Amino acid sequence: MARIPREEKARALLAFEEPWRGQGLVVAGMDEAGRGPLAGPVVTACVVMPPEPLLIWVDDSKKLSEKRREQVYEEILATALAVGVGIADAEEIDRVNILQATKNAMRRAAGQVQADVCLIDAVENLGLAMREVPIIRGDAQAYSIAAASIVAKVTRDRMLRELDTRYPDYGFARNKGYGTAEHIAALKHLGPCPEHRRSFIGHFVTV
Repeated sequence: MARIPREEKARALLAFEEPWRGQGLVVAGMDEAGRGPLAGPVVTACVVMPPEPLLIWVDDSKKLSEKRREQVYEEILATALAVGVGIADAEEIDRVNILQATKNAMRRAAGQVQADVCLIDAVENLGLAMREVPIIRGDAQAYSIAAASIVAKVTRDRMLRELDTRYPDYGFARNKGYGTAEHIAALKHLGPCPEHRRSFIGHFVTV
């Protein structure tokens, strides 16, 4: 299958938002990073992107290399009309569960942004001041959600690299808190650090 040219792909993502933009509405996109890892926070981003200039590498963050994500992240920050970031740490995740912590972080991110409608990757019923439109696999369909996915992912990856300097034995800079063989082996050998989610690691260690 031929690869879709980058500009064509970006314009398709932007066109997905036309039903709202065509009504003169300000569109925000929201996504999260870090719902599945054993350690570290869940990070959300809410982003309002202008239709021009079109950033041709905006896409689902999982489809971009780390180097490319970092580059596009800087382009988004330089171009976006508004960017909000929300964080829920490991303690909050353990206290209220990962879904509620993600929703809390999304509310924090959205509270930093003014828009008429928020396109959200899958999550619903946040109680935002703006209209909410949950979209399954939204980061692969909507330009603003894709931009938010990049901001959330790069922000979280940078946080995990910083945590690696504080807790170097777990390989956080490499695994970003996910349950790799290396990470699980260190967890079993050393036990958890303060950044581990106790509600996630019971299969591996006694908490």
